[in-house]
Amino acid sequence: MKRPELFVVIALLTVLRPAGTSAQDRSFSLETVSGLTMIRANAEPVTHEGRKGVRITMSEDALRTLQPGTEEENSLAVLQDLEFSNGVIEVEIAGAPGAAAGEGARGFVGIAFRVQKDVKTYDAFYLRPTNGRADDQVRRNHSAQYIAHPAWPWQRLRKESPEKYEAYVDLVPGAWTKIKIEVRGEQARFYVHDQPQPTLIVNDVKSGAQGRGAIALWAGPGTVAHFRNVRVTTEVRR
Repeated sequence: MKRPELFVVIALLTVLRPAGTSAQDRSFSLETVSGLTMIRANAEPVTHEGRKGVRITMSEDALRTLQPGTEEENSLAVLQDLEFSNGVIEVEIAGAPGAAAGEGARGFVGIAFRVQKDVKTYDAFYLRPTNGRADDQVRRNHSAQYIAHPAWPWQRLRKESPEKYEAYVDLVPGAWTKIKIEVRGEQARFYVHDQPQPTLIVNDVKSGAQGRGAIALWAGPGTVAHFRNVRVTTEVRR
């Protein structure tokens, strides 16, 4: 006879997962750089704040050809052999401005999803850690961000739809921070610090209801970024 608590788990999974789908889980500890494809990025295994992970910084070649204000200023480490459309991405991240970063650096760090083969087209959620406890309330309100490159960078989204694609969340530069991204069709939810409610909700994900592609570790200009313990739960239609 099955235990009662097992029936509860099965019932919850049935409620939370859309009908006609199954789930596939993959985990990446990121204690090595194996399985990562670097795009304008350098990666190395490190121990940061007592936890093993990988450090991502912009490559020397990318720095020499930097084009401010374009997707070319961001660094990506693409997870190999993984296609993602709908599901959940969980990861621990940490970001802080590098020693030589410019005044506008915020420690930009996050996750890109539905990354296309050109590695220039993708959706992403990211954090600006130095904004989390800034004395300027406007900066605080820009702590978490959604973007969709190349057509929808943060500048355009903020100009055309102020406050819609960014939000406040308490952050500390360089501190490990748990994030979770839930994507289903054109809706995405961004969770920070294991909070039960999302920090940011996007109801018009720019890649569309049928969007699909790779997942990548994402770091913005002037950032020293750290990543560990990626878990991807992909929903697959039966």
